[in-house]
Amino acid sequence: MNPNADFLVRRLRLRHLELLVVLGSFGTMRAAAGQLNLSQPAISKMLAEAEDAVGARLFERTRQGMRITAAGATVLHRARIALGELAHAQDEVRALRAGASAILRVGTLSVTASLPAAVTRLRERMPGAAVHIHEGRVRELVEMLLQGDLDCVFGALTPELLNSDQLRSVQSEALFPDQLCVLASSANRHMTQRRWRWVDLRAAPWVAPPRTTLVRQAFITAYLDQGVDPPEPAIETMSSVTIGALMRLDPSLLCVVRMEHARDEVAHGLQQLVVTPSIPLPPLGLFTRRSPVEQPAVLQAFAQTLRQVAAPPAKRAKGRVAASS
Repeated sequence: MNPNADFLVRRLRLRHLELLVVLGSFGTMRAAAGQLNLSQPAISKMLAEAEDAVGARLFERTRQGMRITAAGATVLHRARIALGELAHAQDEVRALRAGASAILRVGTLSVTASLPAAVTRLRERMPGAAVHIHEGRVRELVEMLLQGDLDCVFGALTPELLNSDQLRSVQSEALFPDQLCVLASSANRHMTQRRWRWVDLRAAPWVAPPRTTLVRQAFITAYLDQGVDPPEPAIETMSSVTIGALMRLDPSLLCVVRMEHARDEVAHGLQQLVVTPSIPLPPLGLFTRRSPVEQPAVLQAFAQTLRQVAAPPAKRAKGRVAASS
């Protein structure tokens, strides 16, 4: 063990880490004392012990409460990861006792065709692996990754995220190109007769996600780049279930989605239109925590299956032949 780490392990207890997390969340000694069922003098003593062990002031007292220092923010981040990992240990041990050989916690987009394919390949390779999938926005999922609540995140590698402070503790790998896709009902036969331009479809009734999403911003850009105002959607929704139901019930609707969503809907009977010019979206990839410790075997295997799914068909075929020989 690193000598510095050994020193901290002997000086810091889990209760100290819990105190730092509570102070970081509630911001006052009184609130922390109430949360931990301790007196304020006991809280002050514990904080002093933690600061003495670390060798730096972690919180400053102000009239508004406790203000975290730069050193405190660093230690708090690590404390949350440590407590998050321990909190999940019991659940994982319970799953292992029930017969699972490994646990993988994955954060992902709400709709993706690639992730189920990768999980299926993982389960073929490691039949006893249990996979817990959490859906949400990539920035929120990366925050869960940093706090130890997830093992990896599959999502968009946006410039905003790649340039953020979050990525100092995260490594990313681009795997899938992405672009804006337009879907129509299979009952709407005339939509497949030719290639379309975005301006040709401006008057159509659209289903689109909210304005704050990457897909909607790209949709707006598609029209602004052609010198026309973008259409206002007839229906605005984030729900993939709602989108699928609407498109099947009303053949007049068009829907704008990312490529992963389009692949899933086409597999369930919708058709994808050819619309030019193509509008690229940030690539999709895998986020994992940076760590001096080797990644668990199940996470390494999952990353490999994602790479296989992302590979061109010819490379996938070679990979299957190599795996079977």
